[in-house]
Formats: sequence, structure tokens, C-alpha cells
Amino acid sequence: MLGFLTRRSRQGASVLFDVLPTVNVDPNASSNNRHWLARCRTTRCVRLAILALVSLALLHWLRGGTEDIMEIAGDTKHAFPPLYEKYHQWELRLPQHDPNLPLPEGRNGKYIWMANHVQGSGWGNAMQELLLSAHLAYSSGRSFVFNNYTWNGDGSNFTDYNGKLIPSRIPLAALIRGPVAGGTYPAGVSAPRAVVKEYWDEVCPEPTVMMSDVVTKTLPYELYDLPGDVILDAWVKKLNTSPRCVEIDRTSQQIFNIWMFGSVHALDIWPSLSKSPILSAFRWSQLVEDAFTTNREVFSPTSFFSRLPFFREGAYPYEPIPGLLVLHVRRGDFVDHCLHFAKWSSTWNGFNQFPELPDHFVRPPALGWGEATEEGREIYLRHCFPEIEQIVERVTEVRATPAGRGLKNVYIMTNGARPWVAELKAALKRMGEWETVASSRDVKLNWEQQYVAQAVDMLIGQRAQVIIGNGFSSLTSNIVMLRMAKGLPPDSNRFW
Repeated sequence: MLGFLTRRSRQGASVLFDVLPTVNVDPNASSNNRHWLARCRTTRCVRLAILALVSLALLHWLRGGTEDIMEIAGDTKHAFPPLYEKYHQWELRLPQHDPNLPLPEGRNGKYIWMANHVQGSGWGNAMQELLLSAHLAYSSGRSFVFNNYTWNGDGSNFTDYNGKLIPSRIPLAALIRGPVAGGTYPAGVSAPRAVVKEYWDEVCPEPTVMMSDVVTKTLPYELYDLPGDVILDAWVKKLNTSPRCVEIDRTSQQIFNIWMFGSVHALDIWPSLSKSPILSAFRWSQLVEDAFTTNREVFSPTSFFSRLPFFREGAYPYEPIPGLLVLHVRRGDFVDHCLHFAKWSSTWNGFNQFPELPDHFVRPPALGWGEATEEGREIYLRHCFPEIEQIVERVTEVRATPAGRGLKNVYIMTNGARPWVAELKAALKRMGEWETVASSRDVKLNWEQQYVAQAVDMLIGQRAQVIIGNGFSSLTSNIVMLRMAKGLPPDSNRFW
């Protein structure tokens, strides 16, 4: 799909095949003119041919396959983060950006642009809102208008984040693909494709602008208690009778708000969302999948032959990797969030509350409105910000379950400081019987992959045999949602 992303690998493969002997396949050619390999019938010749093939493949793997890793590790040639221009250019060239297309696309099609889409939040928060907004557009028969994942919407190229520069925005094509990001719908699905904001500006120069409460204020629910399916159905009804170009005012709250995502009400939308092509055709970007494949040996080593270019397994389809246990361990300032959750008696993120999951969080009694007991804070921290000994204890418990049988590799998704991560890895290794223990700090990412590292971690977590996640995290809940949509066993999703 992203041809410019795969050009290098295709060229590498052609070089490899060009050096192999060729065989004349013309049935009229004389046997005396055929290549020596075609005439060779002995076991010795066959063995030599196989040996040459494997040797060339191994040489390609050692020299070409690790080239990116060696460049990444010592990357000092980029003074600034990437701007991902080629991804944005690819988005602009999508074939649906043609005003002359017939309905339901083109200049007479129906569109919805969420000008109030999440900004300045982590990818987990942005992704959950993005998926539900795209599902609303699909359910209402409108083209979803997508824009960048935006950290800072002030127009700057870069933003200072904790003393380091990061991209102010990243095109969706660098993170994901599928119908939500302008990809085609599966066969048999008749729906207008998603378009970029620039095309929306062309075909909808004078949109109808609405506040998000134009619908919610008519519903018999408090804003913080709105069921997801009620929100969806009410908005589909509204959009079915609205002009063809609808813009949600940038100053209004998101249609699917933080209270819904942070409660069991998110599950009310699951019956329709789980069957939506927005999820069934969801896929990570080529950039993210390449990072997964390049680092596969770090978190789940394969056999020698599986590492060769001819036999190497790609990242897609996203089947679980036998033996892989993934842990999502938040550190840094997340402790403040955890104490905030304790203060307000918060529960787990909505998509971490599927009733069929084995773990459920029982909120401890509070002292009063906005005040937690000391015991309550300890309970929240254990589930939200576990210490190393608590992590090891929980891993021991999960490993002893039927779903945990055969676990042999551990991967830690974490933003923790390297010394702390090293201490955690050492503690896990002391448990014994692990073949590998690795973390986010061990993967090698190139210049562009470094700033989509959360998506790389999410793909690894999505493919785990078992994941132990953070119930309060939207990043974990997106992984759980994707795993549940794929039909993986509910007891393979655990929490601290």
C-alpha cells in the first residue's frame, strides 16, 4: 500500500535473486545449452545449490537485514525529529480525493469533520477517540475526515516535551492504515472512504458547524453517564437529516467523551463496533510493522531458518505468538494519575471491563468526595503503579494459570528509566525458566520509528499469548479491544 516504504526491501530482494544462477525454461532449448544447475541431478549438486542459497540468504540477512539496526543505534545525523512529509504526501494522493467521483464520494458526497478531535494527549487516548469517530462516520454513511495525530496544534513543527523535541504532529499513515486512515473497505462493504482534511476543505468550503451538545443535551442522561450506544444511535439519527458537510465545532467536547471511555458505558457500543470494518480491517502502518519484524528476535526469538528472508514471518496477520508474555508497566509521572484515580474513586478504562475478562477492579471505600483512605491509595497504586516485587508476584500468579502455560519470553512495555527497568528485568530473570526478558528500552528503532514507539509496543502487546496490562490505561484498553475483536481467549488478557 505504501509503495515508497517498501521500495528498499523490494530492491534488496532483487539484488539477492539476481546473483543466483538462472535456468533456461524454453522447452525447445537444447539440453547442451542449459545451465549446469539445470543439468545437475546428483545429490551432491543439489546439496551445493541449497548451501549456496542458504549462504546467500544468510549474507543478505547479516549485511542487509541488520543494516537499519546498526544505523539506528548510532544515529547522530538528524538534529531534529522527522516531519513525515512522504507519509502526508501519500495521504494527499489517495484516489478518493477526486471531486468528480460519483456518489457516495466526490463533491456531492456526505462528510463529517471532527474539528474538536483530541490534541495534546497520548496516542492511546487519541486512538480510542479516532476509532469511535470513524465508526460513527461509517454508521451514518459519511466519509470520515481524518487529520494528523496532533500533540501541539499551534502550527509549529516541533514541541519541547520534557526537554526533548518531538514532532508536533504525525500523519496517520505513519501510525495506522485501514478504512479509518483512508484505506479501502473490505469487499462487500459499500461505504465512502475516509479523506484528509485538505480535501474536505476543497469539497466542503462552507460546512454546517455544530456543537457536540446539540445531540447530548436532548438525551435523558447526565453528560458523565451517557451509554456509548445511545450516543452513537442519536448521532446517526442526527446526521441522517443533516446537510452533506458537517463539522463539529473545535471548541466543543468530543462526541465520545472521557467519562464514557473511562466507564463501563464504552462497552455499550461494542456490539456494533466489534462488527465494524473500522476494527476488522484495522492494521498498523508499514513503519510500525517493519519495526516489529526488525526487532522480533529481541522479544521472541525464532529458529535460524525463520530469520532468513525467504522464511521470515511478517508482522501481519496479527496472530498470537506462542510463549510471549507482555507486561504493560507505566512509570514516571503516571503515579500522579494513579493517586488522582484514587482520590476520585475511578474505575478501569471502559474496554478493560469486558464482563468475560477474569480480572475486575473493586473500588475501595472512600473517605468522602475527592478523598481517599491510605488503604485505598495503596490498593490503587498496586493495580496502577505496581512495584517490582508486586509485578513479580503477579507474573507468578498468571504464569500458573491455564492461559499462562508455555510462557517463555517476557517483553515489558514501559516508559521506565533504564536503571529501574534493568532492576525489574533482573528480578524477572531470577524467577527462572525464561528464555528472554526484554523491554521497550531494548528495541532498536530508526529515526521515524522512534516517535511512533507506542504503536510498536501496542502491536507487540496485541500479539502476545498473554498480556498483563494496566486497567487504568487507554493504551492497554486499545490492545485489549483489538484482541477481543480478533476473538482471542478472554483469559489471555490480565491486569495488575
